[in-house]
Amino acid sequence: MTQKPDGTPDDNDRVEIGPTPLAFAEWAAAGLDIPNLKIMREQRLQRLVKALNDRDYGGILLYDPLNVRFASDTTNMQLWAAHNPFRACFVAADGYMVIWDFKNENLLTAFNPLVRETRGGASFFYFTSGDKAEEKAGRFAGEIDELMRAHAGGNRRLAVDKIQVFGLRALESLGLEIFEGEEVTEKTRAVKQSEEIKAVQCAVHACEMSMFEMQKMAAPGLTENEIWAVLHAGNIKRGGEWIETRILASGPRTNPWFQECGPRIVGNNELLAFDTDLIGCYGMCADISRTWFLGDGKPSDEQKRLYQHAHTHIAENMKLLGPGIAFKDITFGGHFLSEEYVSSRYSCKMHGVGLCDEWPDIRYPEDYHEGAFDYKTEPGMMLCVEAYVGAKGGGEGVKLEEQVLITEDGYRNMTCYPFEDILLG
Repeated sequence: MTQKPDGTPDDNDRVEIGPTPLAFAEWAAAGLDIPNLKIMREQRLQRLVKALNDRDYGGILLYDPLNVRFASDTTNMQLWAAHNPFRACFVAADGYMVIWDFKNENLLTAFNPLVRETRGGASFFYFTSGDKAEEKAGRFAGEIDELMRAHAGGNRRLAVDKIQVFGLRALESLGLEIFEGEEVTEKTRAVKQSEEIKAVQCAVHACEMSMFEMQKMAAPGLTENEIWAVLHAGNIKRGGEWIETRILASGPRTNPWFQECGPRIVGNNELLAFDTDLIGCYGMCADISRTWFLGDGKPSDEQKRLYQHAHTHIAENMKLLGPGIAFKDITFGGHFLSEEYVSSRYSCKMHGVGLCDEWPDIRYPEDYHEGAFDYKTEPGMMLCVEAYVGAKGGGEGVKLEEQVLITEDGYRNMTCYPFEDILLG
């Protein structure tokens, strides 16, 4: 079962990837609203066009696969495209959109009428272009110049998110003034509207259903890889897309954090900690962290102490959230880690989330950089509230994380997965 543009299930075969019957059934049982994709796509394009006009840019050229997804809601070999930039999207300040796709095929873009043209020839990376990369970049830049003249008039100000050196030089040689496109897309993506919020809630629910499957089978005697594979399979069978990292660790590998899963066999009465980092249904990120106790005994006092400190950390810091809160006040407010855990703290206190981990990156006081993030929260922003608690050189550590929506009058926790009563005491 696929989905019609209005979000309803459709039995016809379609080319766009999307949720499966399993996901639709689980969402219906949970009473979730599924997004109207036609409206979601229109909302995104309107926001991007507004951002261009607010900055007096004539257009934006996108290579980042997630930015292309945001602008067009079209995908093509997303992970491959992340390191082989064959796909590009141009959006003019008047809303005209062009996609350059693999072999100039419109198969994967025809379903979205907001994409006005599909072309080929945006790639000039060395693997496929060899020593003709500069020549190919020049031809592509000529197409961008043509589109800017047709849709931006005399405006020669072009934002670009990511482009290789030959491409940048070719655009500048034609008299185009290049600006940082990543600033445009990160801030535009940061504030979600109604249908995107529904899409994220569906993705989070599908992720949590996969987590239940993973926890049900997780046990001492299994390898970390065997346990992690259940989450990955659960995501795919519900129509999710990929997992950005492999951050799952057990026992002594939970400290220090950021060790990815491997062949280690989980021992009895150990902690298992993970971060989903999952790109799920509708291309939305479900970024949830949990730590489980696995074994036939009882958690140690130290395991409970670590867990309870992490739980208090995210619960108290979540209370800081609401509209109009300065990022700096989040950094310097709320719950503080005990001194023994500061040196091993997580890389951020909170971060934005949408199609992936996104702007902003709200740091701990020790990592604060004056002037980097002088902004405030807005309704529609989503933030992941983070905690890693583990002493430097300690035996184990605990990772917890919740995904939170900023609302008009406060916040809403989009994560429903339970915490461990056995560790909370």
